Amino acid sequence: MKCAKQTPHIVILPAPGMGHLIPLVEFAKRFVLHHDFNITFTIPTIEGSPTKAQKEILDSLPKSIDTIFLSLVNLDDLSKDTKVETRIYLTILRSLPSLHEALKLLTSTTPIAALVVDLFGTDAFDVARQFNLPSYIFFPSTAMVLSLFLHLPKLDELNSCEYRELLEPVKLPGCVPIHGTDLMDSVQDRQSKVYTWTLYHSKRFKLVDGILLNSFTEMEAGAIKALKESGDPSIPPIYPIGPLTQDGSRDDGSDISGCLRWLNDQPIGSVLFVSFGSGGALSREQLNELALGLELSGQRFLWVVKSPNTTYLGAQNVGEDPLTFLPKGFLERTKGRGLVVPSWAPQIQVLSHVSIGGFVTHCGWNSTLESVVHGVPLIAWPLHAEQKMNTVSLVKDLKVALKPKVEKNGIVGRVEIARVVKCLLEGEEGKSVRKRMRLLKDAATKVLSEEGSSIISLSEVAHRWKSQFGI
Repeated sequence: MKCAKQTPHIVILPAPGMGHLIPLVEFAKRFVLHHDFNITFTIPTIEGSPTKAQKEILDSLPKSIDTIFLSLVNLDDLSKDTKVETRIYLTILRSLPSLHEALKLLTSTTPIAALVVDLFGTDAFDVARQFNLPSYIFFPSTAMVLSLFLHLPKLDELNSCEYRELLEPVKLPGCVPIHGTDLMDSVQDRQSKVYTWTLYHSKRFKLVDGILLNSFTEMEAGAIKALKESGDPSIPPIYPIGPLTQDGSRDDGSDISGCLRWLNDQPIGSVLFVSFGSGGALSREQLNELALGLELSGQRFLWVVKSPNTTYLGAQNVGEDPLTFLPKGFLERTKGRGLVVPSWAPQIQVLSHVSIGGFVTHCGWNSTLESVVHGVPLIAWPLHAEQKMNTVSLVKDLKVALKPKVEKNGIVGRVEIARVVKCLLEGEEGKSVRKRMRLLKDAATKVLSEEGSSIISLSEVAHRWKSQFGI
């Protein structure tokens, strides 16, 4: 029992959704592997959760990482059109009594070093304080988005109009200037509940003892330097510890669609991977234009197709075959040159395959980091959340992505799709993008090496947590 007490423990509270759980799981695995901690995940639950995917990833974790499912939260009082961000905020808020009970039990037997919460979980700071626990935010997005959160209270004070109406771009310290229309969805309507929640949580960021950032210095040098050297006492210590990505090992032997076997027969760097993430889908019209654009490009492609009009974090067309929405004759006309798989593909294994030469992506941060780790250049096609901000950084600052032009009706046309695909895979601009992405891949490898900046940053956090117990 004495030995067990010598192992410090951290408690992690993730937000609902696989996109939030996955990077926290990777953080936990790396932390346990290198720094001899025990970890407990406290998982908020709503009707239908934990999902099969959540269970699988949590069941695969090392023995030193435990899971507690918090009491079921009832959201029946919310209207059907309640935004997903509000649902996430309320799920965590209503889970706090159960979190309190879990911490009460854990602290009675275990030395707890810290509570780590997702960016949606700042209300949990109040629970941590009752047990004298330091609180940390795990920020699963970019340094630019983190900078927006930290500067949002001041932006809110300085501006009375909607940010999309600002005549000048927003200039966050160390970041490429960004137009108000490209800021994340949750700040686009200042009269909405989502904005109220976002502003509330952004003000609470200053209460935290530190922020763990899933990014790395070489990728966002200006933004990270500005955050670390701001001189503003309200900005907590920032620890860039990324890129935290899955290694793909859980996908082994799961090539249900046969896409990896198909990729084995394609020339090196010749295939465009097209996928919009677990929560991303296109309108019927856009789906049609994308299909015809891929056909018109004459390039090889692997496309993960979802049924149209799928809502973020919840499908409306469940049970429908996505392939039935494709243009008539499309599959026959592109047979051999293209492969279309419904709903899912083993993304890590696809991105790491030598045949992949580019990736059409929604620019979710997990997918973006996976692309960087495997050196795959991008076509940026943002859909929601903070993805427009990510796109600005990838296209204008890092120059590792191309972005197709969107027509006034919000649609990207087939001719434009064909143009940008050919440009990435065959054009001079594509060569430049590929070269820059290879350099970024090398930088990502370096920061995760023994003397790399992200590994050093993670060690700094571990030392800080262990020092509380004289370790």
